[in-house]
Amino acid sequence: MKAHRLIRLVALSSIVILSACASPGGGGMAAPAAPAAAGGMASAAQTRSLYDRLGGKPAISAVVDDFVGNVAGDSRINGRFVSADIPHLKEKLVEQICAGSGGPCSYTGRDMMTAHRGMGIRNDEFDALVGDLVKSLDKFNVPEREKGELLALLGPARPQVVGH
Repeated sequence: MKAHRLIRLVALSSIVILSACASPGGGGMAAPAAPAAAGGMASAAQTRSLYDRLGGKPAISAVVDDFVGNVAGDSRINGRFVSADIPHLKEKLVEQICAGSGGPCSYTGRDMMTAHRGMGIRNDEFDALVGDLVKSLDKFNVPEREKGELLALLGPARPQVVGH
């Protein structure tokens, strides 16, 4: 039961960290939105959900896979994930990003405060996780706009994760 709790906490921590840091990016995991059409009408690309602009569940899953690999190789925080059920962790991360970005998923994990209670996560650990996520977003050339929207969507969780 303790390992299951840690897995959920890790999954939620990863998502929170995802959102804590927005850094400029280049290219695109999905095609960037087109500029507004003449006459002020927004194009279909501009009205698509963040989920669609990120490339849907396959693209989100690819980024999450890479991100979890980054965390596994990060000696600053990988000890927190020693007992984690990695497939479950990935599933919850994909679920949360999919649901939060307007996709067809429902997030079935616990809220951030509950999931991280008793873990004593420090700011430097949170920042390391965010850095690992940004590294994956950059690897997949997630456009700056989409990266910023995703991180802003997830960002408010930091106070619910650090120090509890």
